Amino acid sequence: MPPYSSTQKQYIAQFVNFTSAKDSVAAKFLRSNGWNVEQAVDAYFQSAQTAGANSAVSSLNKIFDSYRDAPEDNPDTIGIEGAMKFLGDIQVRLDEVACFGVAELLKSPSMGEFTREGFVEGWKSVGCDSIEKMISHAATLRTRITSQPDVFRRVYRYAFPLCRLQGQRNLTFEIASEQWQLFFTEANGGIPWNTPTTPWLDWWLEFLEERGKRPVNKDLWEQTEVFMRKTKEDENFSWWSADGAWPGTLDDFVGWVQQKRGGKNNAGEAMEVE
Repeated sequence: MPPYSSTQKQYIAQFVNFTSAKDSVAAKFLRSNGWNVEQAVDAYFQSAQTAGANSAVSSLNKIFDSYRDAPEDNPDTIGIEGAMKFLGDIQVRLDEVACFGVAELLKSPSMGEFTREGFVEGWKSVGCDSIEKMISHAATLRTRITSQPDVFRRVYRYAFPLCRLQGQRNLTFEIASEQWQLFFTEANGGIPWNTPTTPWLDWWLEFLEERGKRPVNKDLWEQTEVFMRKTKEDENFSWWSADGAWPGTLDDFVGWVQQKRGGKNNAGEAMEVE
C-alpha cells in the first residue's frame, strides 16, 4: 500500500469495515471522492449495483437470443416455436394459468410471442437472470395466482387483449369459453368456480350457449371474475341488486339461476341487499 497519512489509513479502515472491500479498492474510491468516507461508500455500492444490473441484462439478452426463431429476420422477437420451447424449459405448461402469468410479466404482445424489451425488463424486475431462477419464479407465481386475488385479477384481465383475434374488439364465445374453463378450474391452476349446491361454471357456459354464443366484451369478461368471487362468498345472491352496475348479461344470469333452482325468486325481481 502506498504511504498514507494516519487519517487516510483510518478512512481506509472505515471503508473496508463498511464494505468488506480490499484496501486497494477502498483507497481508489476514497481518492476519487476526496477522502469523504460516506460519499466513497455510496459510490462503491452504486457501482456494484450498476455492474450487477448490467450483468443481469447481458445474461437475459443471451437467454432471449437462444430462443429466437428467426435471428436474422426478427432480432427482437421470440415467435411461437421459441416461446413453446422456453415455456417448457421453465416448466410452465401451455394449458395452465401460470402461462398467462408469465405472459403478463413479460408483457407479451400476443399469444406465443415475446419481445426483447418485455422479456429483459420483466425478468429483471423479479430478479431472475437464469433459467433456474425463472423455474423457481414460475412455481411461486402458481401459488400467488390462487392465493392472492389481486395477482389472479391482473393475470385474468391481461388474458382479454392477449386472446382477441387480430382486428377484433371482443372475444369470440369459443375463445372466452375456453379461457373461462382454464381460469375457473383448479386442475389448470385456476380458482374453481363452484359452490356446494351450484356448478357455477357449467351453468354459466350453458346460459351463454342458450343466448346464442354471443361475443364477450371487455366489461363482461372483467366483471365475470368479480361475479365469480361474489358467488363463492354467498351463493344465494344476498349481495345482488337489479339496480347494481353489473352487465346486463350477468343480471339475466342471476334470474336464469333462480329459475333453474326452482323459481324461488322471480327472474326479474331484485333481491334485498343485506
